[in-house]
Amino acid sequence: MNIAFIAHDRKKEEMVNFVIAYEYVFQGHTLYSTGTTGTRIMEQTSLSIHRFMSGPLGGDQQIGALVAQNEMDLIIFLRDPLMAQPHEPDIIALLRLCDVQGIPVATNVATGELLVRALQRGDFAWRELVHKYKPGVQE
Repeated sequence: MNIAFIAHDRKKEEMVNFVIAYEYVFQGHTLYSTGTTGTRIMEQTSLSIHRFMSGPLGGDQQIGALVAQNEMDLIIFLRDPLMAQPHEPDIIALLRLCDVQGIPVATNVATGELLVRALQRGDFAWRELVHKYKPGVQE
């Protein structure tokens, strides 16, 4: 599974703790993140993460490009609902793309916990079918 981690500044520590708690679940998956969030996770875990640019510099849009191509399977995006974000249009665009493509996205730890538990149980196997029958893919 292709999994992305995004966290606003005041949520980065919460994200790191979340990933530490579920590191064993994330091992073996292809992981992506926006810049600083990915660095902080890799400093505290043994996980390897492909890092994009910082969110305000285009990282949200880079992850959004993978979503638009239906290449992302799950996004954990810890948003700070109490702080205005200068790149709010990029955030809304990313969430809209997730809705269009049917990509599960958690915007808080409570939902993240549910999605990671589902991942652990194998409830995301349907995403393998999405990839298998994607237009242009040969069997």
